[in-house]
Amino acid sequence: MERKIAQVLELEFPNDEVEKQFDKLLKVVTDKSPEMSLDRIRAAYKFARKYHGEQARADGSPFVTHPISAATIFASYIGIDEESLCACLLHDLIEDTEVDYADVQRIFGENIANLVDGVTKLKHIQFLAKDEEQVGTLRKTLLATAKDPRVMLIKLADRLHNMSTLEYKTPEKQREKAAETIEIYSPIAHRFGMQRIKWELEDRSIIFLDAIACKEINDFLDKHGDELEELRIQIKERIEQKLSEYNIKAEVQSRIKHLYSIYRKMYSQNKTLTEVHDLCAFRIIVEGDSVAECYLVHGAMSEIFRPSPGKFKDYIAQEKPNGYRSLHNTYVSESGTLFEIQIRTRTMHEYAEKGVAAHWAYKGGENRLSAADLRQYEWLRNMLSAQEDLGPREFAEAIRTEMFADELMVYTPKGKVVILPSGATPIDFAYHVHSELGNHIAGAKVNGRVVPIDSILASGNIVEIIKNESSRGPSLDWLNIVKSPEARAKIRQWFRRERRDEMIALGKSEFESEMKRARFDITEIKHSGILETVLERSSIKTLDDLYASIGVRSRSASQIVNRIRDEALKRVRDSAEIAGPEIPLEDKRMPDEPATSTSGVIVDGLTDCAVKFARCCNPVRGDEIIGFVTQGHGVSVHRKDCPNYMNSIISRDKNSGRWIKVEWSGRVVNGAYLTGFYVTADERDNMYSYIMDVLRQSKVDIDSLNYRNNRDGSVAFSIAARVHDSAELESLITKMRQVRGVSNVRRVGTERL
Repeated sequence: MERKIAQVLELEFPNDEVEKQFDKLLKVVTDKSPEMSLDRIRAAYKFARKYHGEQARADGSPFVTHPISAATIFASYIGIDEESLCACLLHDLIEDTEVDYADVQRIFGENIANLVDGVTKLKHIQFLAKDEEQVGTLRKTLLATAKDPRVMLIKLADRLHNMSTLEYKTPEKQREKAAETIEIYSPIAHRFGMQRIKWELEDRSIIFLDAIACKEINDFLDKHGDELEELRIQIKERIEQKLSEYNIKAEVQSRIKHLYSIYRKMYSQNKTLTEVHDLCAFRIIVEGDSVAECYLVHGAMSEIFRPSPGKFKDYIAQEKPNGYRSLHNTYVSESGTLFEIQIRTRTMHEYAEKGVAAHWAYKGGENRLSAADLRQYEWLRNMLSAQEDLGPREFAEAIRTEMFADELMVYTPKGKVVILPSGATPIDFAYHVHSELGNHIAGAKVNGRVVPIDSILASGNIVEIIKNESSRGPSLDWLNIVKSPEARAKIRQWFRRERRDEMIALGKSEFESEMKRARFDITEIKHSGILETVLERSSIKTLDDLYASIGVRSRSASQIVNRIRDEALKRVRDSAEIAGPEIPLEDKRMPDEPATSTSGVIVDGLTDCAVKFARCCNPVRGDEIIGFVTQGHGVSVHRKDCPNYMNSIISRDKNSGRWIKVEWSGRVVNGAYLTGFYVTADERDNMYSYIMDVLRQSKVDIDSLNYRNNRDGSVAFSIAARVHDSAELESLITKMRQVRGVSNVRRVGTERL
């Protein structure tokens, strides 16, 4: 191997900007770890540069600058690890060049090759888009991460650099990447304890998802910047003075809360900017590792500032599941402004910044994670096993939920510790111990007292399960009660094995109802081969398997119908038979004059054609649209993902030739467009008020708002509102998703509201 490294090192490249960028990476490495050998890192750079060759990024820069930047982020934010840095430099080779796993292994060794392979082809999950095939790759990569967390840490460095250059992508790609980052990679960074990367990923993402709200927040901070800065300086000086009185050596850091933190507080707690008071945050890092001094500092802060009741959190005595430790408290300034102070030791701070990477040791050329560190990520392997039969969107949602979930520790009667998600019940506990115990649970005792099996457990509880061998088995309702993926998976397995026919009938009924609600002709969808394609891509062998998975709630009927809609739309777009005249009618506009019309829509260049907007899909400005020539009522404008359009084209019905090309005019004439969407949320106090608050803050006109309670304990809102364009609608939907308890927001036509 050393001989092959030496051969790669003989490659020569010009002393250009790429070389200078690599030199900056080497400086970071040598500054942090002067003893580290740089030969393999130099070889990885030269190997990557050779095979990336003339490839370029979207901004026109040489492609190899991206892996160099990812490696620099890894070295700066995460840690100095020779194997990881080499893998960062090589991470795109297998996916984007002729280099394969064997090539990397032969030159750089098995460890580096495994890291590169783990990252390879980890592509986006499109939650609301067409292609979901990459979820299998995500599972593979997460399994590799469970064995070696560096796989995901390399991906985080890669993603952070990609987010810093996202402005060069199309608006659609920007939204996809930003949504994926917030839904998947930010929670992963959080679970790994890497707060700095988490914040940066969130801040770089939200500006592409809700530019309007971000501008509002930034304008507010700019307007009040001077007074916030003055407050920040005053509080910091008082903290430092008090520490000096106590003769405590500590570093005091202060900042304005980051963008996404403010955004989340606004829309999860339904507050306006003027109601978000704790914009300033302070951190006291005690030199040395004295936990006692942390509590001493906390007491000193309470002498000079008035604590806000109920805000103290002791994450030192009870650390977070990701290993984070710190004291948090919120105080009130003399002017009435709230601010937070965090207190931790230097070691705690390093872990808060770097997470698991803070435990890495570089000694004698060996990079290693301890057995204890690796055991910390057994939850990931267990979670993946429990969610093996979930559909792609459910899997992605489970990952997001699992990453953010807190945990609690309970005990068996013999004193064995059992770790469960926050909110877990005795049912979760029983299934954790054994499947048969969960399937035959009849009751439970907590701390010696009999309690209902759906009781919420607390840390420190001693739990004993009462078993009944003659019980009929679990209930489907338990899926709404349990919190652990493990329990949910075992309940589904029981129903799939013991009551398959019943689950098939239940799933079939739900699927056909959803198809009817979406206005799809199920016979035509089967005949066209679309359903067969969707089943194949979802790794579902038969239609009965699909029905059974819906019946046991591994997949939802709406999720499958959404994939049918995506595939149908793809086929319509790919079809060679484009409806309407092949040669557009004469354009009545003057040269270089932006088109306008009273409706805001141009029909094949005609600006004054009678136009109405279809109530089945209610397009808004910015949507892809198509026109339908009606009998005596002009042209009806539909979205291109409208089921009526797709059904007509796929089935080639008698009306398929009446679809014509239309486009939005160059200038906006009319104001707002009617649109509709469904919101599904947990049934909790004031949810209706929270939804109304978001609508009011977004300043949209509401035509109607109705809601109903579902059998599964959730509540569904049907909303018809008026927006000016698709960007405003997307911003509104994004804000809805930030409300705590909201599980899904999807757009529909208003005729079904």
